[in-house]
Amino acid sequence: MESLYSSYKELSLFASIPLTFSLIILSAIVQNVIRQIYFAEPHRPPVVFHLVPLIGSTIQYGMDPYKFYIDCRAKYGDCFTFILLGTPTTVFLGPAGNNFILNGKHADLNAEDIYGKLTTPVFGKGVVYDCPNDKLMDQKRLCKEGFTTEALRAYIPKFVSEVENYIKSSPRFKGKTSGECNITEVMGEITIYTASSSLQGKEVRSKFDDTFAALYRHLDDGFQPINFIAPWLPLPQNRRRDHAQRVMEKLYAGIISRRREEGNVNGETDMIWKLMDAEYKDGSVMPDVHIARLMIALLMGGQHNTAASGAWILLNLAHRPELLEELYQEQLSVLGNPLPELTWESLQRLTLSGQVIKETLRIHSPIHSIMRQVKSPMPVPGTSFVVPPSHVLLASPGVQSRSEEFFPRPLEWDPHRWDKIDAGEKVEDGSAKVDYGFGMVSKAVSSPYLPFGAGRHRCVGEAYAYAQLGAIIATLVRLLKLEQRDPKTPVPETDYSSMFSRPMNPAVVWWRLRQ
Repeated sequence: MESLYSSYKELSLFASIPLTFSLIILSAIVQNVIRQIYFAEPHRPPVVFHLVPLIGSTIQYGMDPYKFYIDCRAKYGDCFTFILLGTPTTVFLGPAGNNFILNGKHADLNAEDIYGKLTTPVFGKGVVYDCPNDKLMDQKRLCKEGFTTEALRAYIPKFVSEVENYIKSSPRFKGKTSGECNITEVMGEITIYTASSSLQGKEVRSKFDDTFAALYRHLDDGFQPINFIAPWLPLPQNRRRDHAQRVMEKLYAGIISRRREEGNVNGETDMIWKLMDAEYKDGSVMPDVHIARLMIALLMGGQHNTAASGAWILLNLAHRPELLEELYQEQLSVLGNPLPELTWESLQRLTLSGQVIKETLRIHSPIHSIMRQVKSPMPVPGTSFVVPPSHVLLASPGVQSRSEEFFPRPLEWDPHRWDKIDAGEKVEDGSAKVDYGFGMVSKAVSSPYLPFGAGRHRCVGEAYAYAQLGAIIATLVRLLKLEQRDPKTPVPETDYSSMFSRPMNPAVVWWRLRQ
């Protein structure tokens, strides 16, 4: 009988564990709901209603950030707070929000605290978001030397050559006159080749035929949302990330060392050569380890956004083959028949090609959320709200570019809307400019078209991105015709699961070689 009683006690204890946990969770949910309904703080932005305290609105936000923002704006206004993985995150939409956040003082709003946890394990210490802000601005100044008009002129032939060689040699196309391909994978490969050959030279480009390709993929796996919170987790992808970072840094260091020994006998002008003679503003020479780590950052920056944007362009053109043909005819009429080699100057004359890029970045900006850690209490202009240091501030310029207020039929991909609309040119509208340490940039945030951000963290590679995309698309238009075999096939949905928005995979199109 005693044995039976002991067994009953053990069974009761075992059964009570999940019951206890359930009661704790239920109690937390009830307290959370009561606090939101009856104890809202009067001088804080309204909080998006949620049941589970730590999870908050994370799932709704992660599935479709733009839909989440627009739905919340309809209910709460332009300024509201939601819980993102336990962190109170205050969103401020519209031009006022963009100005408040993107032009905020560094002492008040900090990007390093947000992005450093994600980028430092991938790039390495002492660069980008793992250094004081003035050093980051100085690194951007030095890297900008590789994005001058003179440098871009030299890159265009390399972009063209990489695309042509890819179509000739890739197993996806070699020996065929037509077929199907996953365009996200095609653009991923083309952009890594064009970025490495232009920015980093022949040694780095040659390694992407073997060594670097796998390492790059492993580094790319480090850009998972969970690493915003816990980059130290001993996950398999994080172990691969850390190993890849060490190996790639060592490979770059070897290239730099050999270059120092041999000298620049061929007069090359890639970014590594430019940084090997670089000095910080304090007079110190940039150490080779910083060059190696910046090369990792530049390579990933020059590939991610362009790969996603290029895939969106080609997917939309496959659904509008008549527009692709219009792009081809534009080249014939503007540049001449037979078509000459593409140059920096000739790309500037291809108006419709530029509008295709602009329209794609309007709808499919790779970055949907720009975050800053609040460092001191921030009164929200035009309201009685004060955002405390425990919050993260979030801007989303892409919400404006998807608004009916600025663009009729905002979710319709229509490059010809830019024939007469000059909204995109208002970024540089004669307003005040400021030099944060890497050259004069506009402080204007009134434009509904801000795919490269604004303020001190505006993308330093903006001109490079336009040149890279322009050359890749113009060359592919010369080589291929694209279409959807089934016209009823919709353009893929957006995958928001990583740091960069991109088309859902697979994204298949039908291609034919142009005769």
